[in-house]
Amino acid sequence: MFAAQRSPTRQTGLASENREGRSGPVPLYTLIVARALLTAFLLSATLYAQEPGPPAPQAPKPEDLPEEDQTLKPKEYALNPLESAKNVNVGNQYFKKGNYRAAANRYKEATLWDPGSAEAFVKLGEALERVHDFPAARQAYTKYLEIAKDAKDADAIQKRMAKWPKPASAK
Repeated sequence: MFAAQRSPTRQTGLASENREGRSGPVPLYTLIVARALLTAFLLSATLYAQEPGPPAPQAPKPEDLPEEDQTLKPKEYALNPLESAKNVNVGNQYFKKGNYRAAANRYKEATLWDPGSAEAFVKLGEALERVHDFPAARQAYTKYLEIAKDAKDADAIQKRMAKWPKPASAK
């Protein structure tokens, strides 16, 4: 009995209550506007998703690529007297133990950290002289004599260098 009294609009789900509490059909223009807004929202969402991102980065140049093995990368030296002094001290330890090649390598490293270090050049010359690498020792002593013009041992060094075999280019 009550089922027959229902309004046909409630069965279809198109009924709504307005501000005054009355029920009635939803106006057609409201449905059209709602669908238009929904369509606009969906289209804007798809267009936003299709916007291109930032440009792809250019392929890096071969010289900008990192080395695969960091030990193969050449070491860069900047003026660092503390690092130079550390290498001279380690070289002194090697020299005292009689490992002149390792001492020469440390002194060479010290000259790269501080190219104005007279101490590193004279010790490099001494270590290279002990391993009979006379051309390299001559270069080290020459650089030492250029840096320390008033060196006390300059005469002794030049006398020792005069006894060595002459370089190949002087023959």
